[in-house]
Amino acid sequence: MPTPGGHDRPKFRTSSAAARSQMQRTLAGIPRLNAVPFARLGPRRRFSHRTPLARNHTAKLALKRRIEEDHYRSKALRMTDFAGLTDDEFVARRAEIEQRLARVSELEAKLALQNASATAAAVATTTTAAEPAKTGFKKQRGPPKAFDPSKYTTRLIALKFAYLGGRYNGFEHHANNTTPLPTIEEELWKALKKTRLIIPTPKPGLGEDDINWEGCDYSKCGRTDRGVSAFGQVIGIRVRSNRPKPKARPTREDVDSAEVGAVASEAAEARADGLEGEDVEMGGADAPEEVSFDDIKDEMPYVSILNRVLPEDIRVYAWCPNPGPDFSARFNCRERRYKYFFTQPAFAPMPGASGCYAGLNGKTMREGWLDIEAMREAASYLVGLNDFRNFCKVDPAKQITNFQRRITHTSIDRWNTGSGFASYTKDEMFQIPELEGSADKERIVGAPELSGPGLFTFCLHGSAFLWHQVRHIVAILFLVGQGLEPPTIVRDLLDIEKNPTKPKYEMATDTPLVLWDCIFPKEGDESKEVMEDALDWVWVGDERGLPGSKAAGLEEKFGHNSVMADLWTVWHKRRIDEALSGSLLDLVASQGLKFSEEQLKGPPSTKGQR
Repeated sequence: MPTPGGHDRPKFRTSSAAARSQMQRTLAGIPRLNAVPFARLGPRRRFSHRTPLARNHTAKLALKRRIEEDHYRSKALRMTDFAGLTDDEFVARRAEIEQRLARVSELEAKLALQNASATAAAVATTTTAAEPAKTGFKKQRGPPKAFDPSKYTTRLIALKFAYLGGRYNGFEHHANNTTPLPTIEEELWKALKKTRLIIPTPKPGLGEDDINWEGCDYSKCGRTDRGVSAFGQVIGIRVRSNRPKPKARPTREDVDSAEVGAVASEAAEARADGLEGEDVEMGGADAPEEVSFDDIKDEMPYVSILNRVLPEDIRVYAWCPNPGPDFSARFNCRERRYKYFFTQPAFAPMPGASGCYAGLNGKTMREGWLDIEAMREAASYLVGLNDFRNFCKVDPAKQITNFQRRITHTSIDRWNTGSGFASYTKDEMFQIPELEGSADKERIVGAPELSGPGLFTFCLHGSAFLWHQVRHIVAILFLVGQGLEPPTIVRDLLDIEKNPTKPKYEMATDTPLVLWDCIFPKEGDESKEVMEDALDWVWVGDERGLPGSKAAGLEEKFGHNSVMADLWTVWHKRRIDEALSGSLLDLVASQGLKFSEEQLKGPPSTKGQR
């Protein structure tokens, strides 16, 4: 058994005189107990009541006294003369000494453990001494005060934002109309309400969680349908502002006669001294004090505030501080721009001669491929002021009688080929005969490729649009592109006298449609061929709205948890899906069945002829 000093005790196997003398020498070499270091307890303190620290201090003193008593007993035993003891007495005395030494070791270990516990308790008490008071202070505080809108000023601003509409039931929310999916307007209202940027006026019959735009000067530019996206949607809204309320100066009634006398005396002295421009203005007592405030730099960061609580596929990326006192996103917008994305080929083509057919005007067509030139000719008939009752869905509840709308621009452009596009369709067996000769006529947007499969957009600009108007127009253009209708079908459908009723046809799908932008030009610029937006937008990362250098703007736009970081996450998921599905198409198309030249050059089908 180890001694308190760390020495190993020898094991006594005999009771001879030599063994007894060896035991005496060993006991004499055991260090004194007072050489073992004890924890310094410090000076004793007086307490008004016995705290746990005081009780622990008293217990340690008692334990120290017990150790000292055992030490002196052990010392007395070491002074015993073992020479006159018999063998039995020697064995008994040896056992007693070993028992005492074991007891001393046990008490020392207990004291060391108690010292460590006391030290840890003292440190914990010291570090958390201020925390109970702070916690207690928080607990003593009552519930949070209700938001008081009267303490804040408000301002009318415009917000520009984007959303992917695949997960939503359109933009507009209709009261008492439960939809299977949420609307963009619902999500926007929740974000504005949660951040307390809007202060709606209570409306009878509506609860706290019911959508209520009363008193918010709310207006919206476009009302996209279910599944339709928007990259340039604009709303007008009155929101809470950082601008401090003006401090009202004391009224005339608040100024007592003594103060009036002092002011009059000061004015008289100034006139007597011949000072000009020092007249004391008495009429300005009621005017509020103007407070210095920057409309952009000192304002709340509306973009970042809203993006923190909006879903990941809805993002605000600009705001306009001064759109005008009577701004309306609906009526001040002079042009709305749409893009409809589609692929070329539009659907999976059939290889060989069996996939070809004779279209209108003697053209040889292949299933899936679209005649872009014919579609462009058909789209050109849309420009101008026309009656579009045959290109929309009539809502009997609204009882619309005016179907005239002005279209200012149409185009069908190649967007890009895309690295994940179905590259197998570039093979000759899947393409339209003589495609190479007409490919140079296509206009290229965003990519240098001149031919082959890719992504196209149908661009449409107009002042206003009817319900499902764009999707009906695209459906007719697809019929023209497949050679099933001539391009003049568009001109004929616009002639109400010739076609007073709408023919039955299925409109195009909703997902590829995007409200690309909303244009608010200057007054007098509406007659220009190409309108330009005149609103002073503060874009995300704009230096005007940020203190410091350009680095702050870069961090807000491209940094962690920024708008670009969020949009990258959304894009990355879909880009991987596109690459995987495109690669799967190419893989399956390259395996298995091979075609002979006879099969590839066979006569075309008569499908599509009239």
